[in-house]
Amino acid sequence: MKKIDSSDKVNQLRSDIRGRVYQKSLEMSKQGIHITRLNTGNPAAFGFGMPDSVRSALLEGMDRAVAYCDPRGMEEARDAILKYHTSRGIQGLTEDDVFIGNGVSELATMIATSVLSAGDEMLIPMPYYSLWTNAVHLAMGKPVYYHCVEEEGWIPDVEDMERKLTDRTRVVLLVNPNNPTGQVYPPSAVKKVTDFARKHNLLVISDEIYDRLIFDDIPFESTAKIAPDIPVITTNGLSKSHIICGFRCGWAVISGPHELTADLNQAMFKLAAMRLCGNTLTQLVIPAALNDPESTRAMLVPGGRLYEQRQAAAEELDKLQEEGLISYHKPQAAFYLFPKVGDRIKVKDDIQLAFDLLESKHILIVNGSGFGWAEPDHFRLILLPEPDELRKAIRDIGDFLRDYSQA
Repeated sequence: MKKIDSSDKVNQLRSDIRGRVYQKSLEMSKQGIHITRLNTGNPAAFGFGMPDSVRSALLEGMDRAVAYCDPRGMEEARDAILKYHTSRGIQGLTEDDVFIGNGVSELATMIATSVLSAGDEMLIPMPYYSLWTNAVHLAMGKPVYYHCVEEEGWIPDVEDMERKLTDRTRVVLLVNPNNPTGQVYPPSAVKKVTDFARKHNLLVISDEIYDRLIFDDIPFESTAKIAPDIPVITTNGLSKSHIICGFRCGWAVISGPHELTADLNQAMFKLAAMRLCGNTLTQLVIPAALNDPESTRAMLVPGGRLYEQRQAAAEELDKLQEEGLISYHKPQAAFYLFPKVGDRIKVKDDIQLAFDLLESKHILIVNGSGFGWAEPDHFRLILLPEPDELRKAIRDIGDFLRDYSQA
């Protein structure tokens, strides 16, 4: 009997966040070497705790989560999501437009499967988070990457979208606030994208899972509010804002004229029904979490952990930028940034850069090519360690870069 080959679809998948460099870090940890992990956005791994509101809702309601629920989600949870997005200015929603999944990760595959036929194309921002690219591959679609302009705060380049458009383009994706750059798109930039989508009859997917983790009162508007007349799928969830990544609690909301979205809604229902329903235990906490914005906001103001960690990182990064070792945009949301290595530092292979930093300073980062960046001159950092540990890590990165070259 011949060996069983894996599917071509699976062979195209990638996740450098947990790739070869990450696996090397695990080997080093087993040898007793302490690794400073700046690779993945998992707040609970850095001592962040879930809010009391979430814990109480889970413990007090668990008996209500024993049976299957509606494939789209528990009524109380969908009602809370509906009210949340309506408060964000999205018009015309009903509970039947809300789908709760086991994280946005599951929903991304459901959405891609619902809207893409074999060979259809989705425009995806570059740099990108690999979730959406992988979902497109699994749906037998084709991811097509449009540039985000670093010099302008990583905003989407609509002119590049126009150049990449073909007769197979079906969808344009926005990730706002953005991973991996940590930037928030101004409403004017989002409007340019929705105008493009309207012009070419495209569905917009707007991944807004970090919309509650924005610093400094930077203006943010949901894409579906900006363009109520076109089909938009908004994805969101509680993993980061309420420190429950392991709960796998995400949702998707379909907006726009119902006569344009009815088939999409029915396709999503079919896929939701295939897996019977999302995890009901985690759905219990959605109303409590969305009625508890203060526990999230407390992390983002002076004295809050995320705020102080971002400040510590920025102070050290500013010094490296003045020295010409890196350039970067200060994070406006979430806990990511995507710095560029200084021009005088010769780097030919960003994966090798990540390996060398791990070996030299025991710091784990993610290479920029892991987010689809074509040049070997970027990497992603997270801002989740305590301020002192973060300061030391960034200083160590500076020490490493001063004498580093792959020339």
